[in-house]
Amino acid sequence: MRLTLPRLLLLVIGGFIALSFLGGSAIWAALGLGANLDIDGRATQVRVAPADIGLGWAAYGGDAGGTRYSAADQIAPDNVADLEVAWSYRSGALEGLSADVQRRTALETTPILAEDTLVFCTQFQQVIALDPGTGTEIWRYDPDVPTDGRPANQFTCRGVSYWQSQNDEDQGLCASRLFLGTVDSRLIALDAKTGELCTDFGANGTIQINPSMALRWPGEFQITSAPAIIGNTVITGTAIGDNLRTNAPIGTVHAYDVRTGAVKWRFNPVPQDPADPARDSWAGGSADQTGHANVWSTISTDEARGLVFLPTSSASPDYYGGNRVGDNNYANSVVALNGETGEVVWHFQTVHHDVWDYDLPAQPGLYQVWRDGTAHDVVVQVAKTGLVFVLDRDTGAPFLPIEERAVPQGGVAGEVLSPTQPYPVLTPPIVSNTLAPGDAFGITLWDKLACANKFKALRGDGLYTPPTEQGTLAYPFSGGGANWGSTAFDPSRNLMVVNMSNVASFVTLTAKTAAGDVADSIEDGSEFAPMEGAPYSMRRDIILSPLGLPCSPPPWGVIAGVDIDSGEIVWRRTLGTTRDLAPGGIALKLGTPNFGGPIITGSGLIFIGAAMDDYLRALDVKTGNELWKGRLPAGGQATPMTYTYNGRQYVVIAAGGLGSADTRRGDHIVAFALPE
Repeated sequence: MRLTLPRLLLLVIGGFIALSFLGGSAIWAALGLGANLDIDGRATQVRVAPADIGLGWAAYGGDAGGTRYSAADQIAPDNVADLEVAWSYRSGALEGLSADVQRRTALETTPILAEDTLVFCTQFQQVIALDPGTGTEIWRYDPDVPTDGRPANQFTCRGVSYWQSQNDEDQGLCASRLFLGTVDSRLIALDAKTGELCTDFGANGTIQINPSMALRWPGEFQITSAPAIIGNTVITGTAIGDNLRTNAPIGTVHAYDVRTGAVKWRFNPVPQDPADPARDSWAGGSADQTGHANVWSTISTDEARGLVFLPTSSASPDYYGGNRVGDNNYANSVVALNGETGEVVWHFQTVHHDVWDYDLPAQPGLYQVWRDGTAHDVVVQVAKTGLVFVLDRDTGAPFLPIEERAVPQGGVAGEVLSPTQPYPVLTPPIVSNTLAPGDAFGITLWDKLACANKFKALRGDGLYTPPTEQGTLAYPFSGGGANWGSTAFDPSRNLMVVNMSNVASFVTLTAKTAAGDVADSIEDGSEFAPMEGAPYSMRRDIILSPLGLPCSPPPWGVIAGVDIDSGEIVWRRTLGTTRDLAPGGIALKLGTPNFGGPIITGSGLIFIGAAMDDYLRALDVKTGNELWKGRLPAGGQATPMTYTYNGRQYVVIAAGGLGSADTRRGDHIVAFALPE
């Protein structure tokens, strides 16, 4: 599941009313809750950032490797408090839509700076170009996606991608192009200057990507993330609805020529070629009756090496693997492919035989780390489990040590679990993964005991406790740990910054008594799933107290800085308040689940929205301490970006909310800058 935050909108009605009688924030301070988790607060060694990092933002992740770093330094720690809204734009994307459709939307876009325009996509894949200095609309393209369906992963579009020809003979229309994926699985090419369709690409500018089998409903299969570009190749994965069925569409990755749309290669994360050595990790030919392992998040590319890095998801269905015994390579893996041929160069699996929905949600970070005066190119992959994996970029071998550790066994009848799972040795989990009844949270003894009893009723043997008929504690829940917001990297400090959620859920399997359970559709995030073809159905939910608060202890959202040379957590801070969740706007610093990621600037600032209060924040990269926050007109569940235009630095974020988290919906792009 991509986003599974059911009913966190319950985060407190009754609970905060009770709190007001108990003395409000003073109670929390007395209990020591919601405080920052300060590891040591020290800064890593500072060196000069690479000279080729510029002041723009040409790709969804800042660059093709997802560093989310800009050398722009006009906005600095000593003046960030002066930030003000420079301009604000509204797309009108939600106008005239029913409340039910709006509930299914998420504005997760990160604009890019291309051809001297600021380009982004709306919830419904309308592509809009704005003047970077004023926010004035220059052009708009509407792919006219259907809004009467039920997309498994909401109506959303995280970004568009930019390609510019290096051939001097390419002039005129479509010498530079924008690529867009849609909710109905089209890949579209537009002229980057005008927004007109590139009619030489595919069929009049469009390629329809079809699944490997018939869909149960149109929303089962879509594209949500920005396509990847390497050389003259455009690459896209797909998002597929989870847990509907065992024999499901395969998560094929597609690569096309950027000019013509001709197929260059296809890669199946569920291996279909009998000669593929990964087939041995799918017992009994089960790769032929299994689906998914799709790439729904953002792909990274290394132009110099000619490599493409995929973050793959779990095989179908998420919570039972008796039909696919074995490790199930290339699912739940970082897979490095040759960008020209699609051949596997190396792969590293972060979860063997996944039955927890712990797919890879984040873009692989392609970072250069300095150790003893020598540069090392690495891939950093953060996970829903709260773990951080650091791999050599050429070979996939661990750059920071990783070991196999024994994990809980004894799943349901028919399940064959992996006896071990990979764990980083030097970096502890960013968020906790163990809970005992004594850890239960409550603002009164009554609801604390109620939460403790819920924990006691579940099997909870730590990370990778298998799903059971008794009910299993899932911590972190399937929404993360880390999620699609990914990470940012400060090359002058070897410092990776990541935000994570810290909430517990339960998962219960129920043995089926009949052979039915055929479903027409299922929404991603639904708390019941038929898992057609498996002997069990699945139910899950956030574990809440009688007052509607999470039973897991706060902070429920954190942000941390990790030294990628040593693996040490340099600092860790609570992220988010209850400002827009609690009656009366009570702003308790308990952290919130968060969706969207951080960026870092050359002056030593982190900018992040993501939390479930409506703010964009600026943090000190050395310590994680908050230096400023700016109010947003809607939920900021998107990753911001920054650029310098006509000598002025702007920080821009989409504010439109997240339907599955019930944050405030909207259609805003907001730019902050220092006063002129």
